[in-house]
Amino acid sequence: MSNPAYTAMWEKLNLDIPAHDGLLEVLGKFYGDIYMSQQGRLQGMEYLDFVLSEVHGLRIQELQQAKEQGKKIIGTFCVFVPEEITLAAGAVHVGLCSGADAGTEEAEKLVPRNTCALIKSFIGFKLARLCPFTESCDLVVGETTCDGKKKAYEAFAEHVPMHVMEVPNTKSDAARDLFKTEVLRYMQALQQLTGTAITPQALASGIRTVNAKRRALQRLSALRSADPAPISGRDALLINQVSFYDDPERFTRSINTLCDQMEDRIARKEGIAPAGTPRLLLSGCPMAVPNWKLPYIMESSGAVIVGEESCIGTRNTRDLVDESQETLDGMIDALVDRYMKIDCACFTPNTERLHNVTAMAQELKADGIVHYALKFCQPYAHEAFKIEKAAREKDIPVLSVETDYSMEDAEQLKTRVEAFVEMVRG
Repeated sequence: MSNPAYTAMWEKLNLDIPAHDGLLEVLGKFYGDIYMSQQGRLQGMEYLDFVLSEVHGLRIQELQQAKEQGKKIIGTFCVFVPEEITLAAGAVHVGLCSGADAGTEEAEKLVPRNTCALIKSFIGFKLARLCPFTESCDLVVGETTCDGKKKAYEAFAEHVPMHVMEVPNTKSDAARDLFKTEVLRYMQALQQLTGTAITPQALASGIRTVNAKRRALQRLSALRSADPAPISGRDALLINQVSFYDDPERFTRSINTLCDQMEDRIARKEGIAPAGTPRLLLSGCPMAVPNWKLPYIMESSGAVIVGEESCIGTRNTRDLVDESQETLDGMIDALVDRYMKIDCACFTPNTERLHNVTAMAQELKADGIVHYALKFCQPYAHEAFKIEKAAREKDIPVLSVETDYSMEDAEQLKTRVEAFVEMVRG
């Protein structure tokens, strides 16, 4: 994955070149073992393989070209930051590096050791100078979805230009009003940064673009209800991960092409695994690139993953923004209504998530649910108990897993997952 053609660009971004080359080498091998080793992959996955192989290369080059044209690059960690508004301001919206142990020793000088791996990772990537996305950003947008992030952003703001959106803890009318204020504040910050006034026409265009991307991913999700499963969970997760980095219109076209291939495969009654293979739903914390450990273990244990109930999955794609509004204020209200439907574990109570998880398991004909929480992620660890109870009432088995980005517990996880797969196989 390392490419000397990009070295001058990476040097200009002040990356640690030897360490970055080492990261890309490891990532390339990891990707080969987990993805390229699969049999019977869809042809359309070649595009995703290419995007990932160029995620620190060609895509970063595109961002630099956008900057040369006067566009601003906005980096985010969370699905609560409205991409529609970013696009309406003529800016580029990208996810940031946070799915692997990187710069951990440096990160632990800013945040406590018992901070979740995701937070330590995005800080570590920055301090170790390994993430060209972070280095390309004109603004990083955080959000108060958990106490760990909220406090980490205070320290992170000393290293990057930072804007933090407050996400409410409840879904009351007052909470909705608060979030609307935050959306307007984000819009104002973007207008100030870009020097572009956001018009109703521009926002309507942004809404259509992001809705189209979500529709393509909804289509992908629905096709996974077929048996045999037309795509592996690993590949579907990769698609969701790439959706945060790639150009949205190009990505949407490529995923609709892939869905056409999936429909052909379903019509031929073909799949990535034989009919009757145990089907699992993966639920819980988001999984950023290259956090592929658990999905790989699950699909190496005789199962196929048929859905992801997470921010890198249906939580990000389930709901669309109403496109019928014509005024700026009407569009903002439609945006707020859509984003307040997100069933993040930061909300209390969060009963809709219990319904969404069990309904999704039934729609996708899942034989069981693997609930995944990162160590020290209190919100999702707490909700594991509630998911287990709600699923038990629907006779859906659940395995709750807590882990991090290291491979130290891989064998232990494999033993637990294999036992769970045998149990659901009946």
